[in-house]
Amino acid sequence: MPGTTLPGRGPALSLALTAVLAGALTLGAAPARGQDPSGGARVSTAFTLPGSKVYPEGIATDPRTRTVYVGSYADGTVYRARPGRRAAEVFLPAGTDGRHTANGLRVDGHGRLWVTDSTAGVAVYDTATGGRLARFEAPGAPSGHFVNDLTITPDGTAYLTDSVRGVVYRVTPAQLATGGGTLTEAYDLTPALRPRPAGTMSLNGITSDRAGRYLLTVDMTAGDLYRVDLRTGAVRRVDLTGGDLKAGDGLDLSPDGTLRVAHNVTNTLTRWQLTADGTRGRLVRSLTDPSLQIPTTLTHTPGRTLVVRSQFDKGGPMTPDTGPPTTFTIATVRNL
Repeated sequence: MPGTTLPGRGPALSLALTAVLAGALTLGAAPARGQDPSGGARVSTAFTLPGSKVYPEGIATDPRTRTVYVGSYADGTVYRARPGRRAAEVFLPAGTDGRHTANGLRVDGHGRLWVTDSTAGVAVYDTATGGRLARFEAPGAPSGHFVNDLTITPDGTAYLTDSVRGVVYRVTPAQLATGGGTLTEAYDLTPALRPRPAGTMSLNGITSDRAGRYLLTVDMTAGDLYRVDLRTGAVRRVDLTGGDLKAGDGLDLSPDGTLRVAHNVTNTLTRWQLTADGTRGRLVRSLTDPSLQIPTTLTHTPGRTLVVRSQFDKGGPMTPDTGPPTTFTIATVRNL
């Protein structure tokens, strides 16, 4: 679609990305002195996405089948890439259930696909049939929120970030069983966040540890990582050494405490080693490569990391516009 914004939600995201870009280019994450920045990481193409205006943003891997799902920010289409295939197919067509965007995606342990719509909330689908199982609406008017990403803890509870309000919503298994409702605010991080320029976003990617003790979420504008204690509700800024998380978007936390981060406008991926309690993190590896094409998020499985190449600067929701997009693809990164 023409222009630098996407109907209904482009201007806000465009302004936010532009502001983040200004800071990220001068203060972005950098490897600690003496480290090999990339550690031999290599970028290639895993599979393609059909369509000329996809602008993908979210990605999730089904741990049971290794099937990968990708969401389109442009129109809410959800694509499915089966193991070994070099091209994805449409799984949920554009506009399914009135969805305008497909931002954060996760597949839970029961084979249910969670898809956030920044303008509305989150819907849950059966990966076997594509049938909708539940839908939860964000509170307030559409302009007052931006439901971005989500994580699912071992007990089946989903936690979702709101990039405008600076809060984390929660959907419990009991709420999911009812089939829908209004998203419940679980944690307000606003008091802990650093002041940010008007019109910019705060919370973006979110992940959780395998024991269900805490959440981690990134403030993409300030470059901070926050830890939310799920037992006490305490919020604290994670002590980061060797760099920061400016332009931080998607997060992926491995069981061994390895945190992988996609930094969108700087075309950077970073790898951090967290302490066992998630209160401190040390930058281990950093890869900056223009072939990442504005990476919005990532999903890691043993042996490879899949990264979304959004191309948001190619006629998408980012300014400046640098020309038309090429074929939309998902990258695979080795040794990150």
